[in-house]
Amino acid sequence: MATVKELLSAKGSVEVFSIEKGATVLDAAKLMNQHKIGALVVIDDGRVSGIFTERDVMRRVVVEKRDPAKTLVGEVMTTEIACCRADTSIEEASTVMKTRRIRHLPVVGDGMQLHGMVSIGDLNAYRANNQEVTITFLHEYLYGRT
Repeated sequence: MATVKELLSAKGSVEVFSIEKGATVLDAAKLMNQHKIGALVVIDDGRVSGIFTERDVMRRVVVEKRDPAKTLVGEVMTTEIACCRADTSIEEASTVMKTRRIRHLPVVGDGMQLHGMVSIGDLNAYRANNQEVTITFLHEYLYGRT
């Protein structure tokens, strides 16, 4: 069964962007905009302590009419986050994302140190690639190489 580690390898070396609790929401939004990403992992003392997403901006900043320049990420981040390990199966990661209705899953090691991030887009791309390989294999099996 395929694991998150394999997905991360297939994805290649991609930087996972993070931010500290003490940063402002405005700084976080600028960072997310600059890198065209939808989430930042919140790090506290070298450990994952939360996640800050576009959904957090909408629900906890915009709707509550908070000033993004004065509101700290630690005040509005999601603290009850789901994480996985590198040896987690892709199916399990996908199930967690589906049942919790989330789009980003930090990959952590011992002590909650950040090792990577898996997004729903990563899972979809991995599955699509595997389906293409299977289709090609079956086509060659049935009809021979062309």
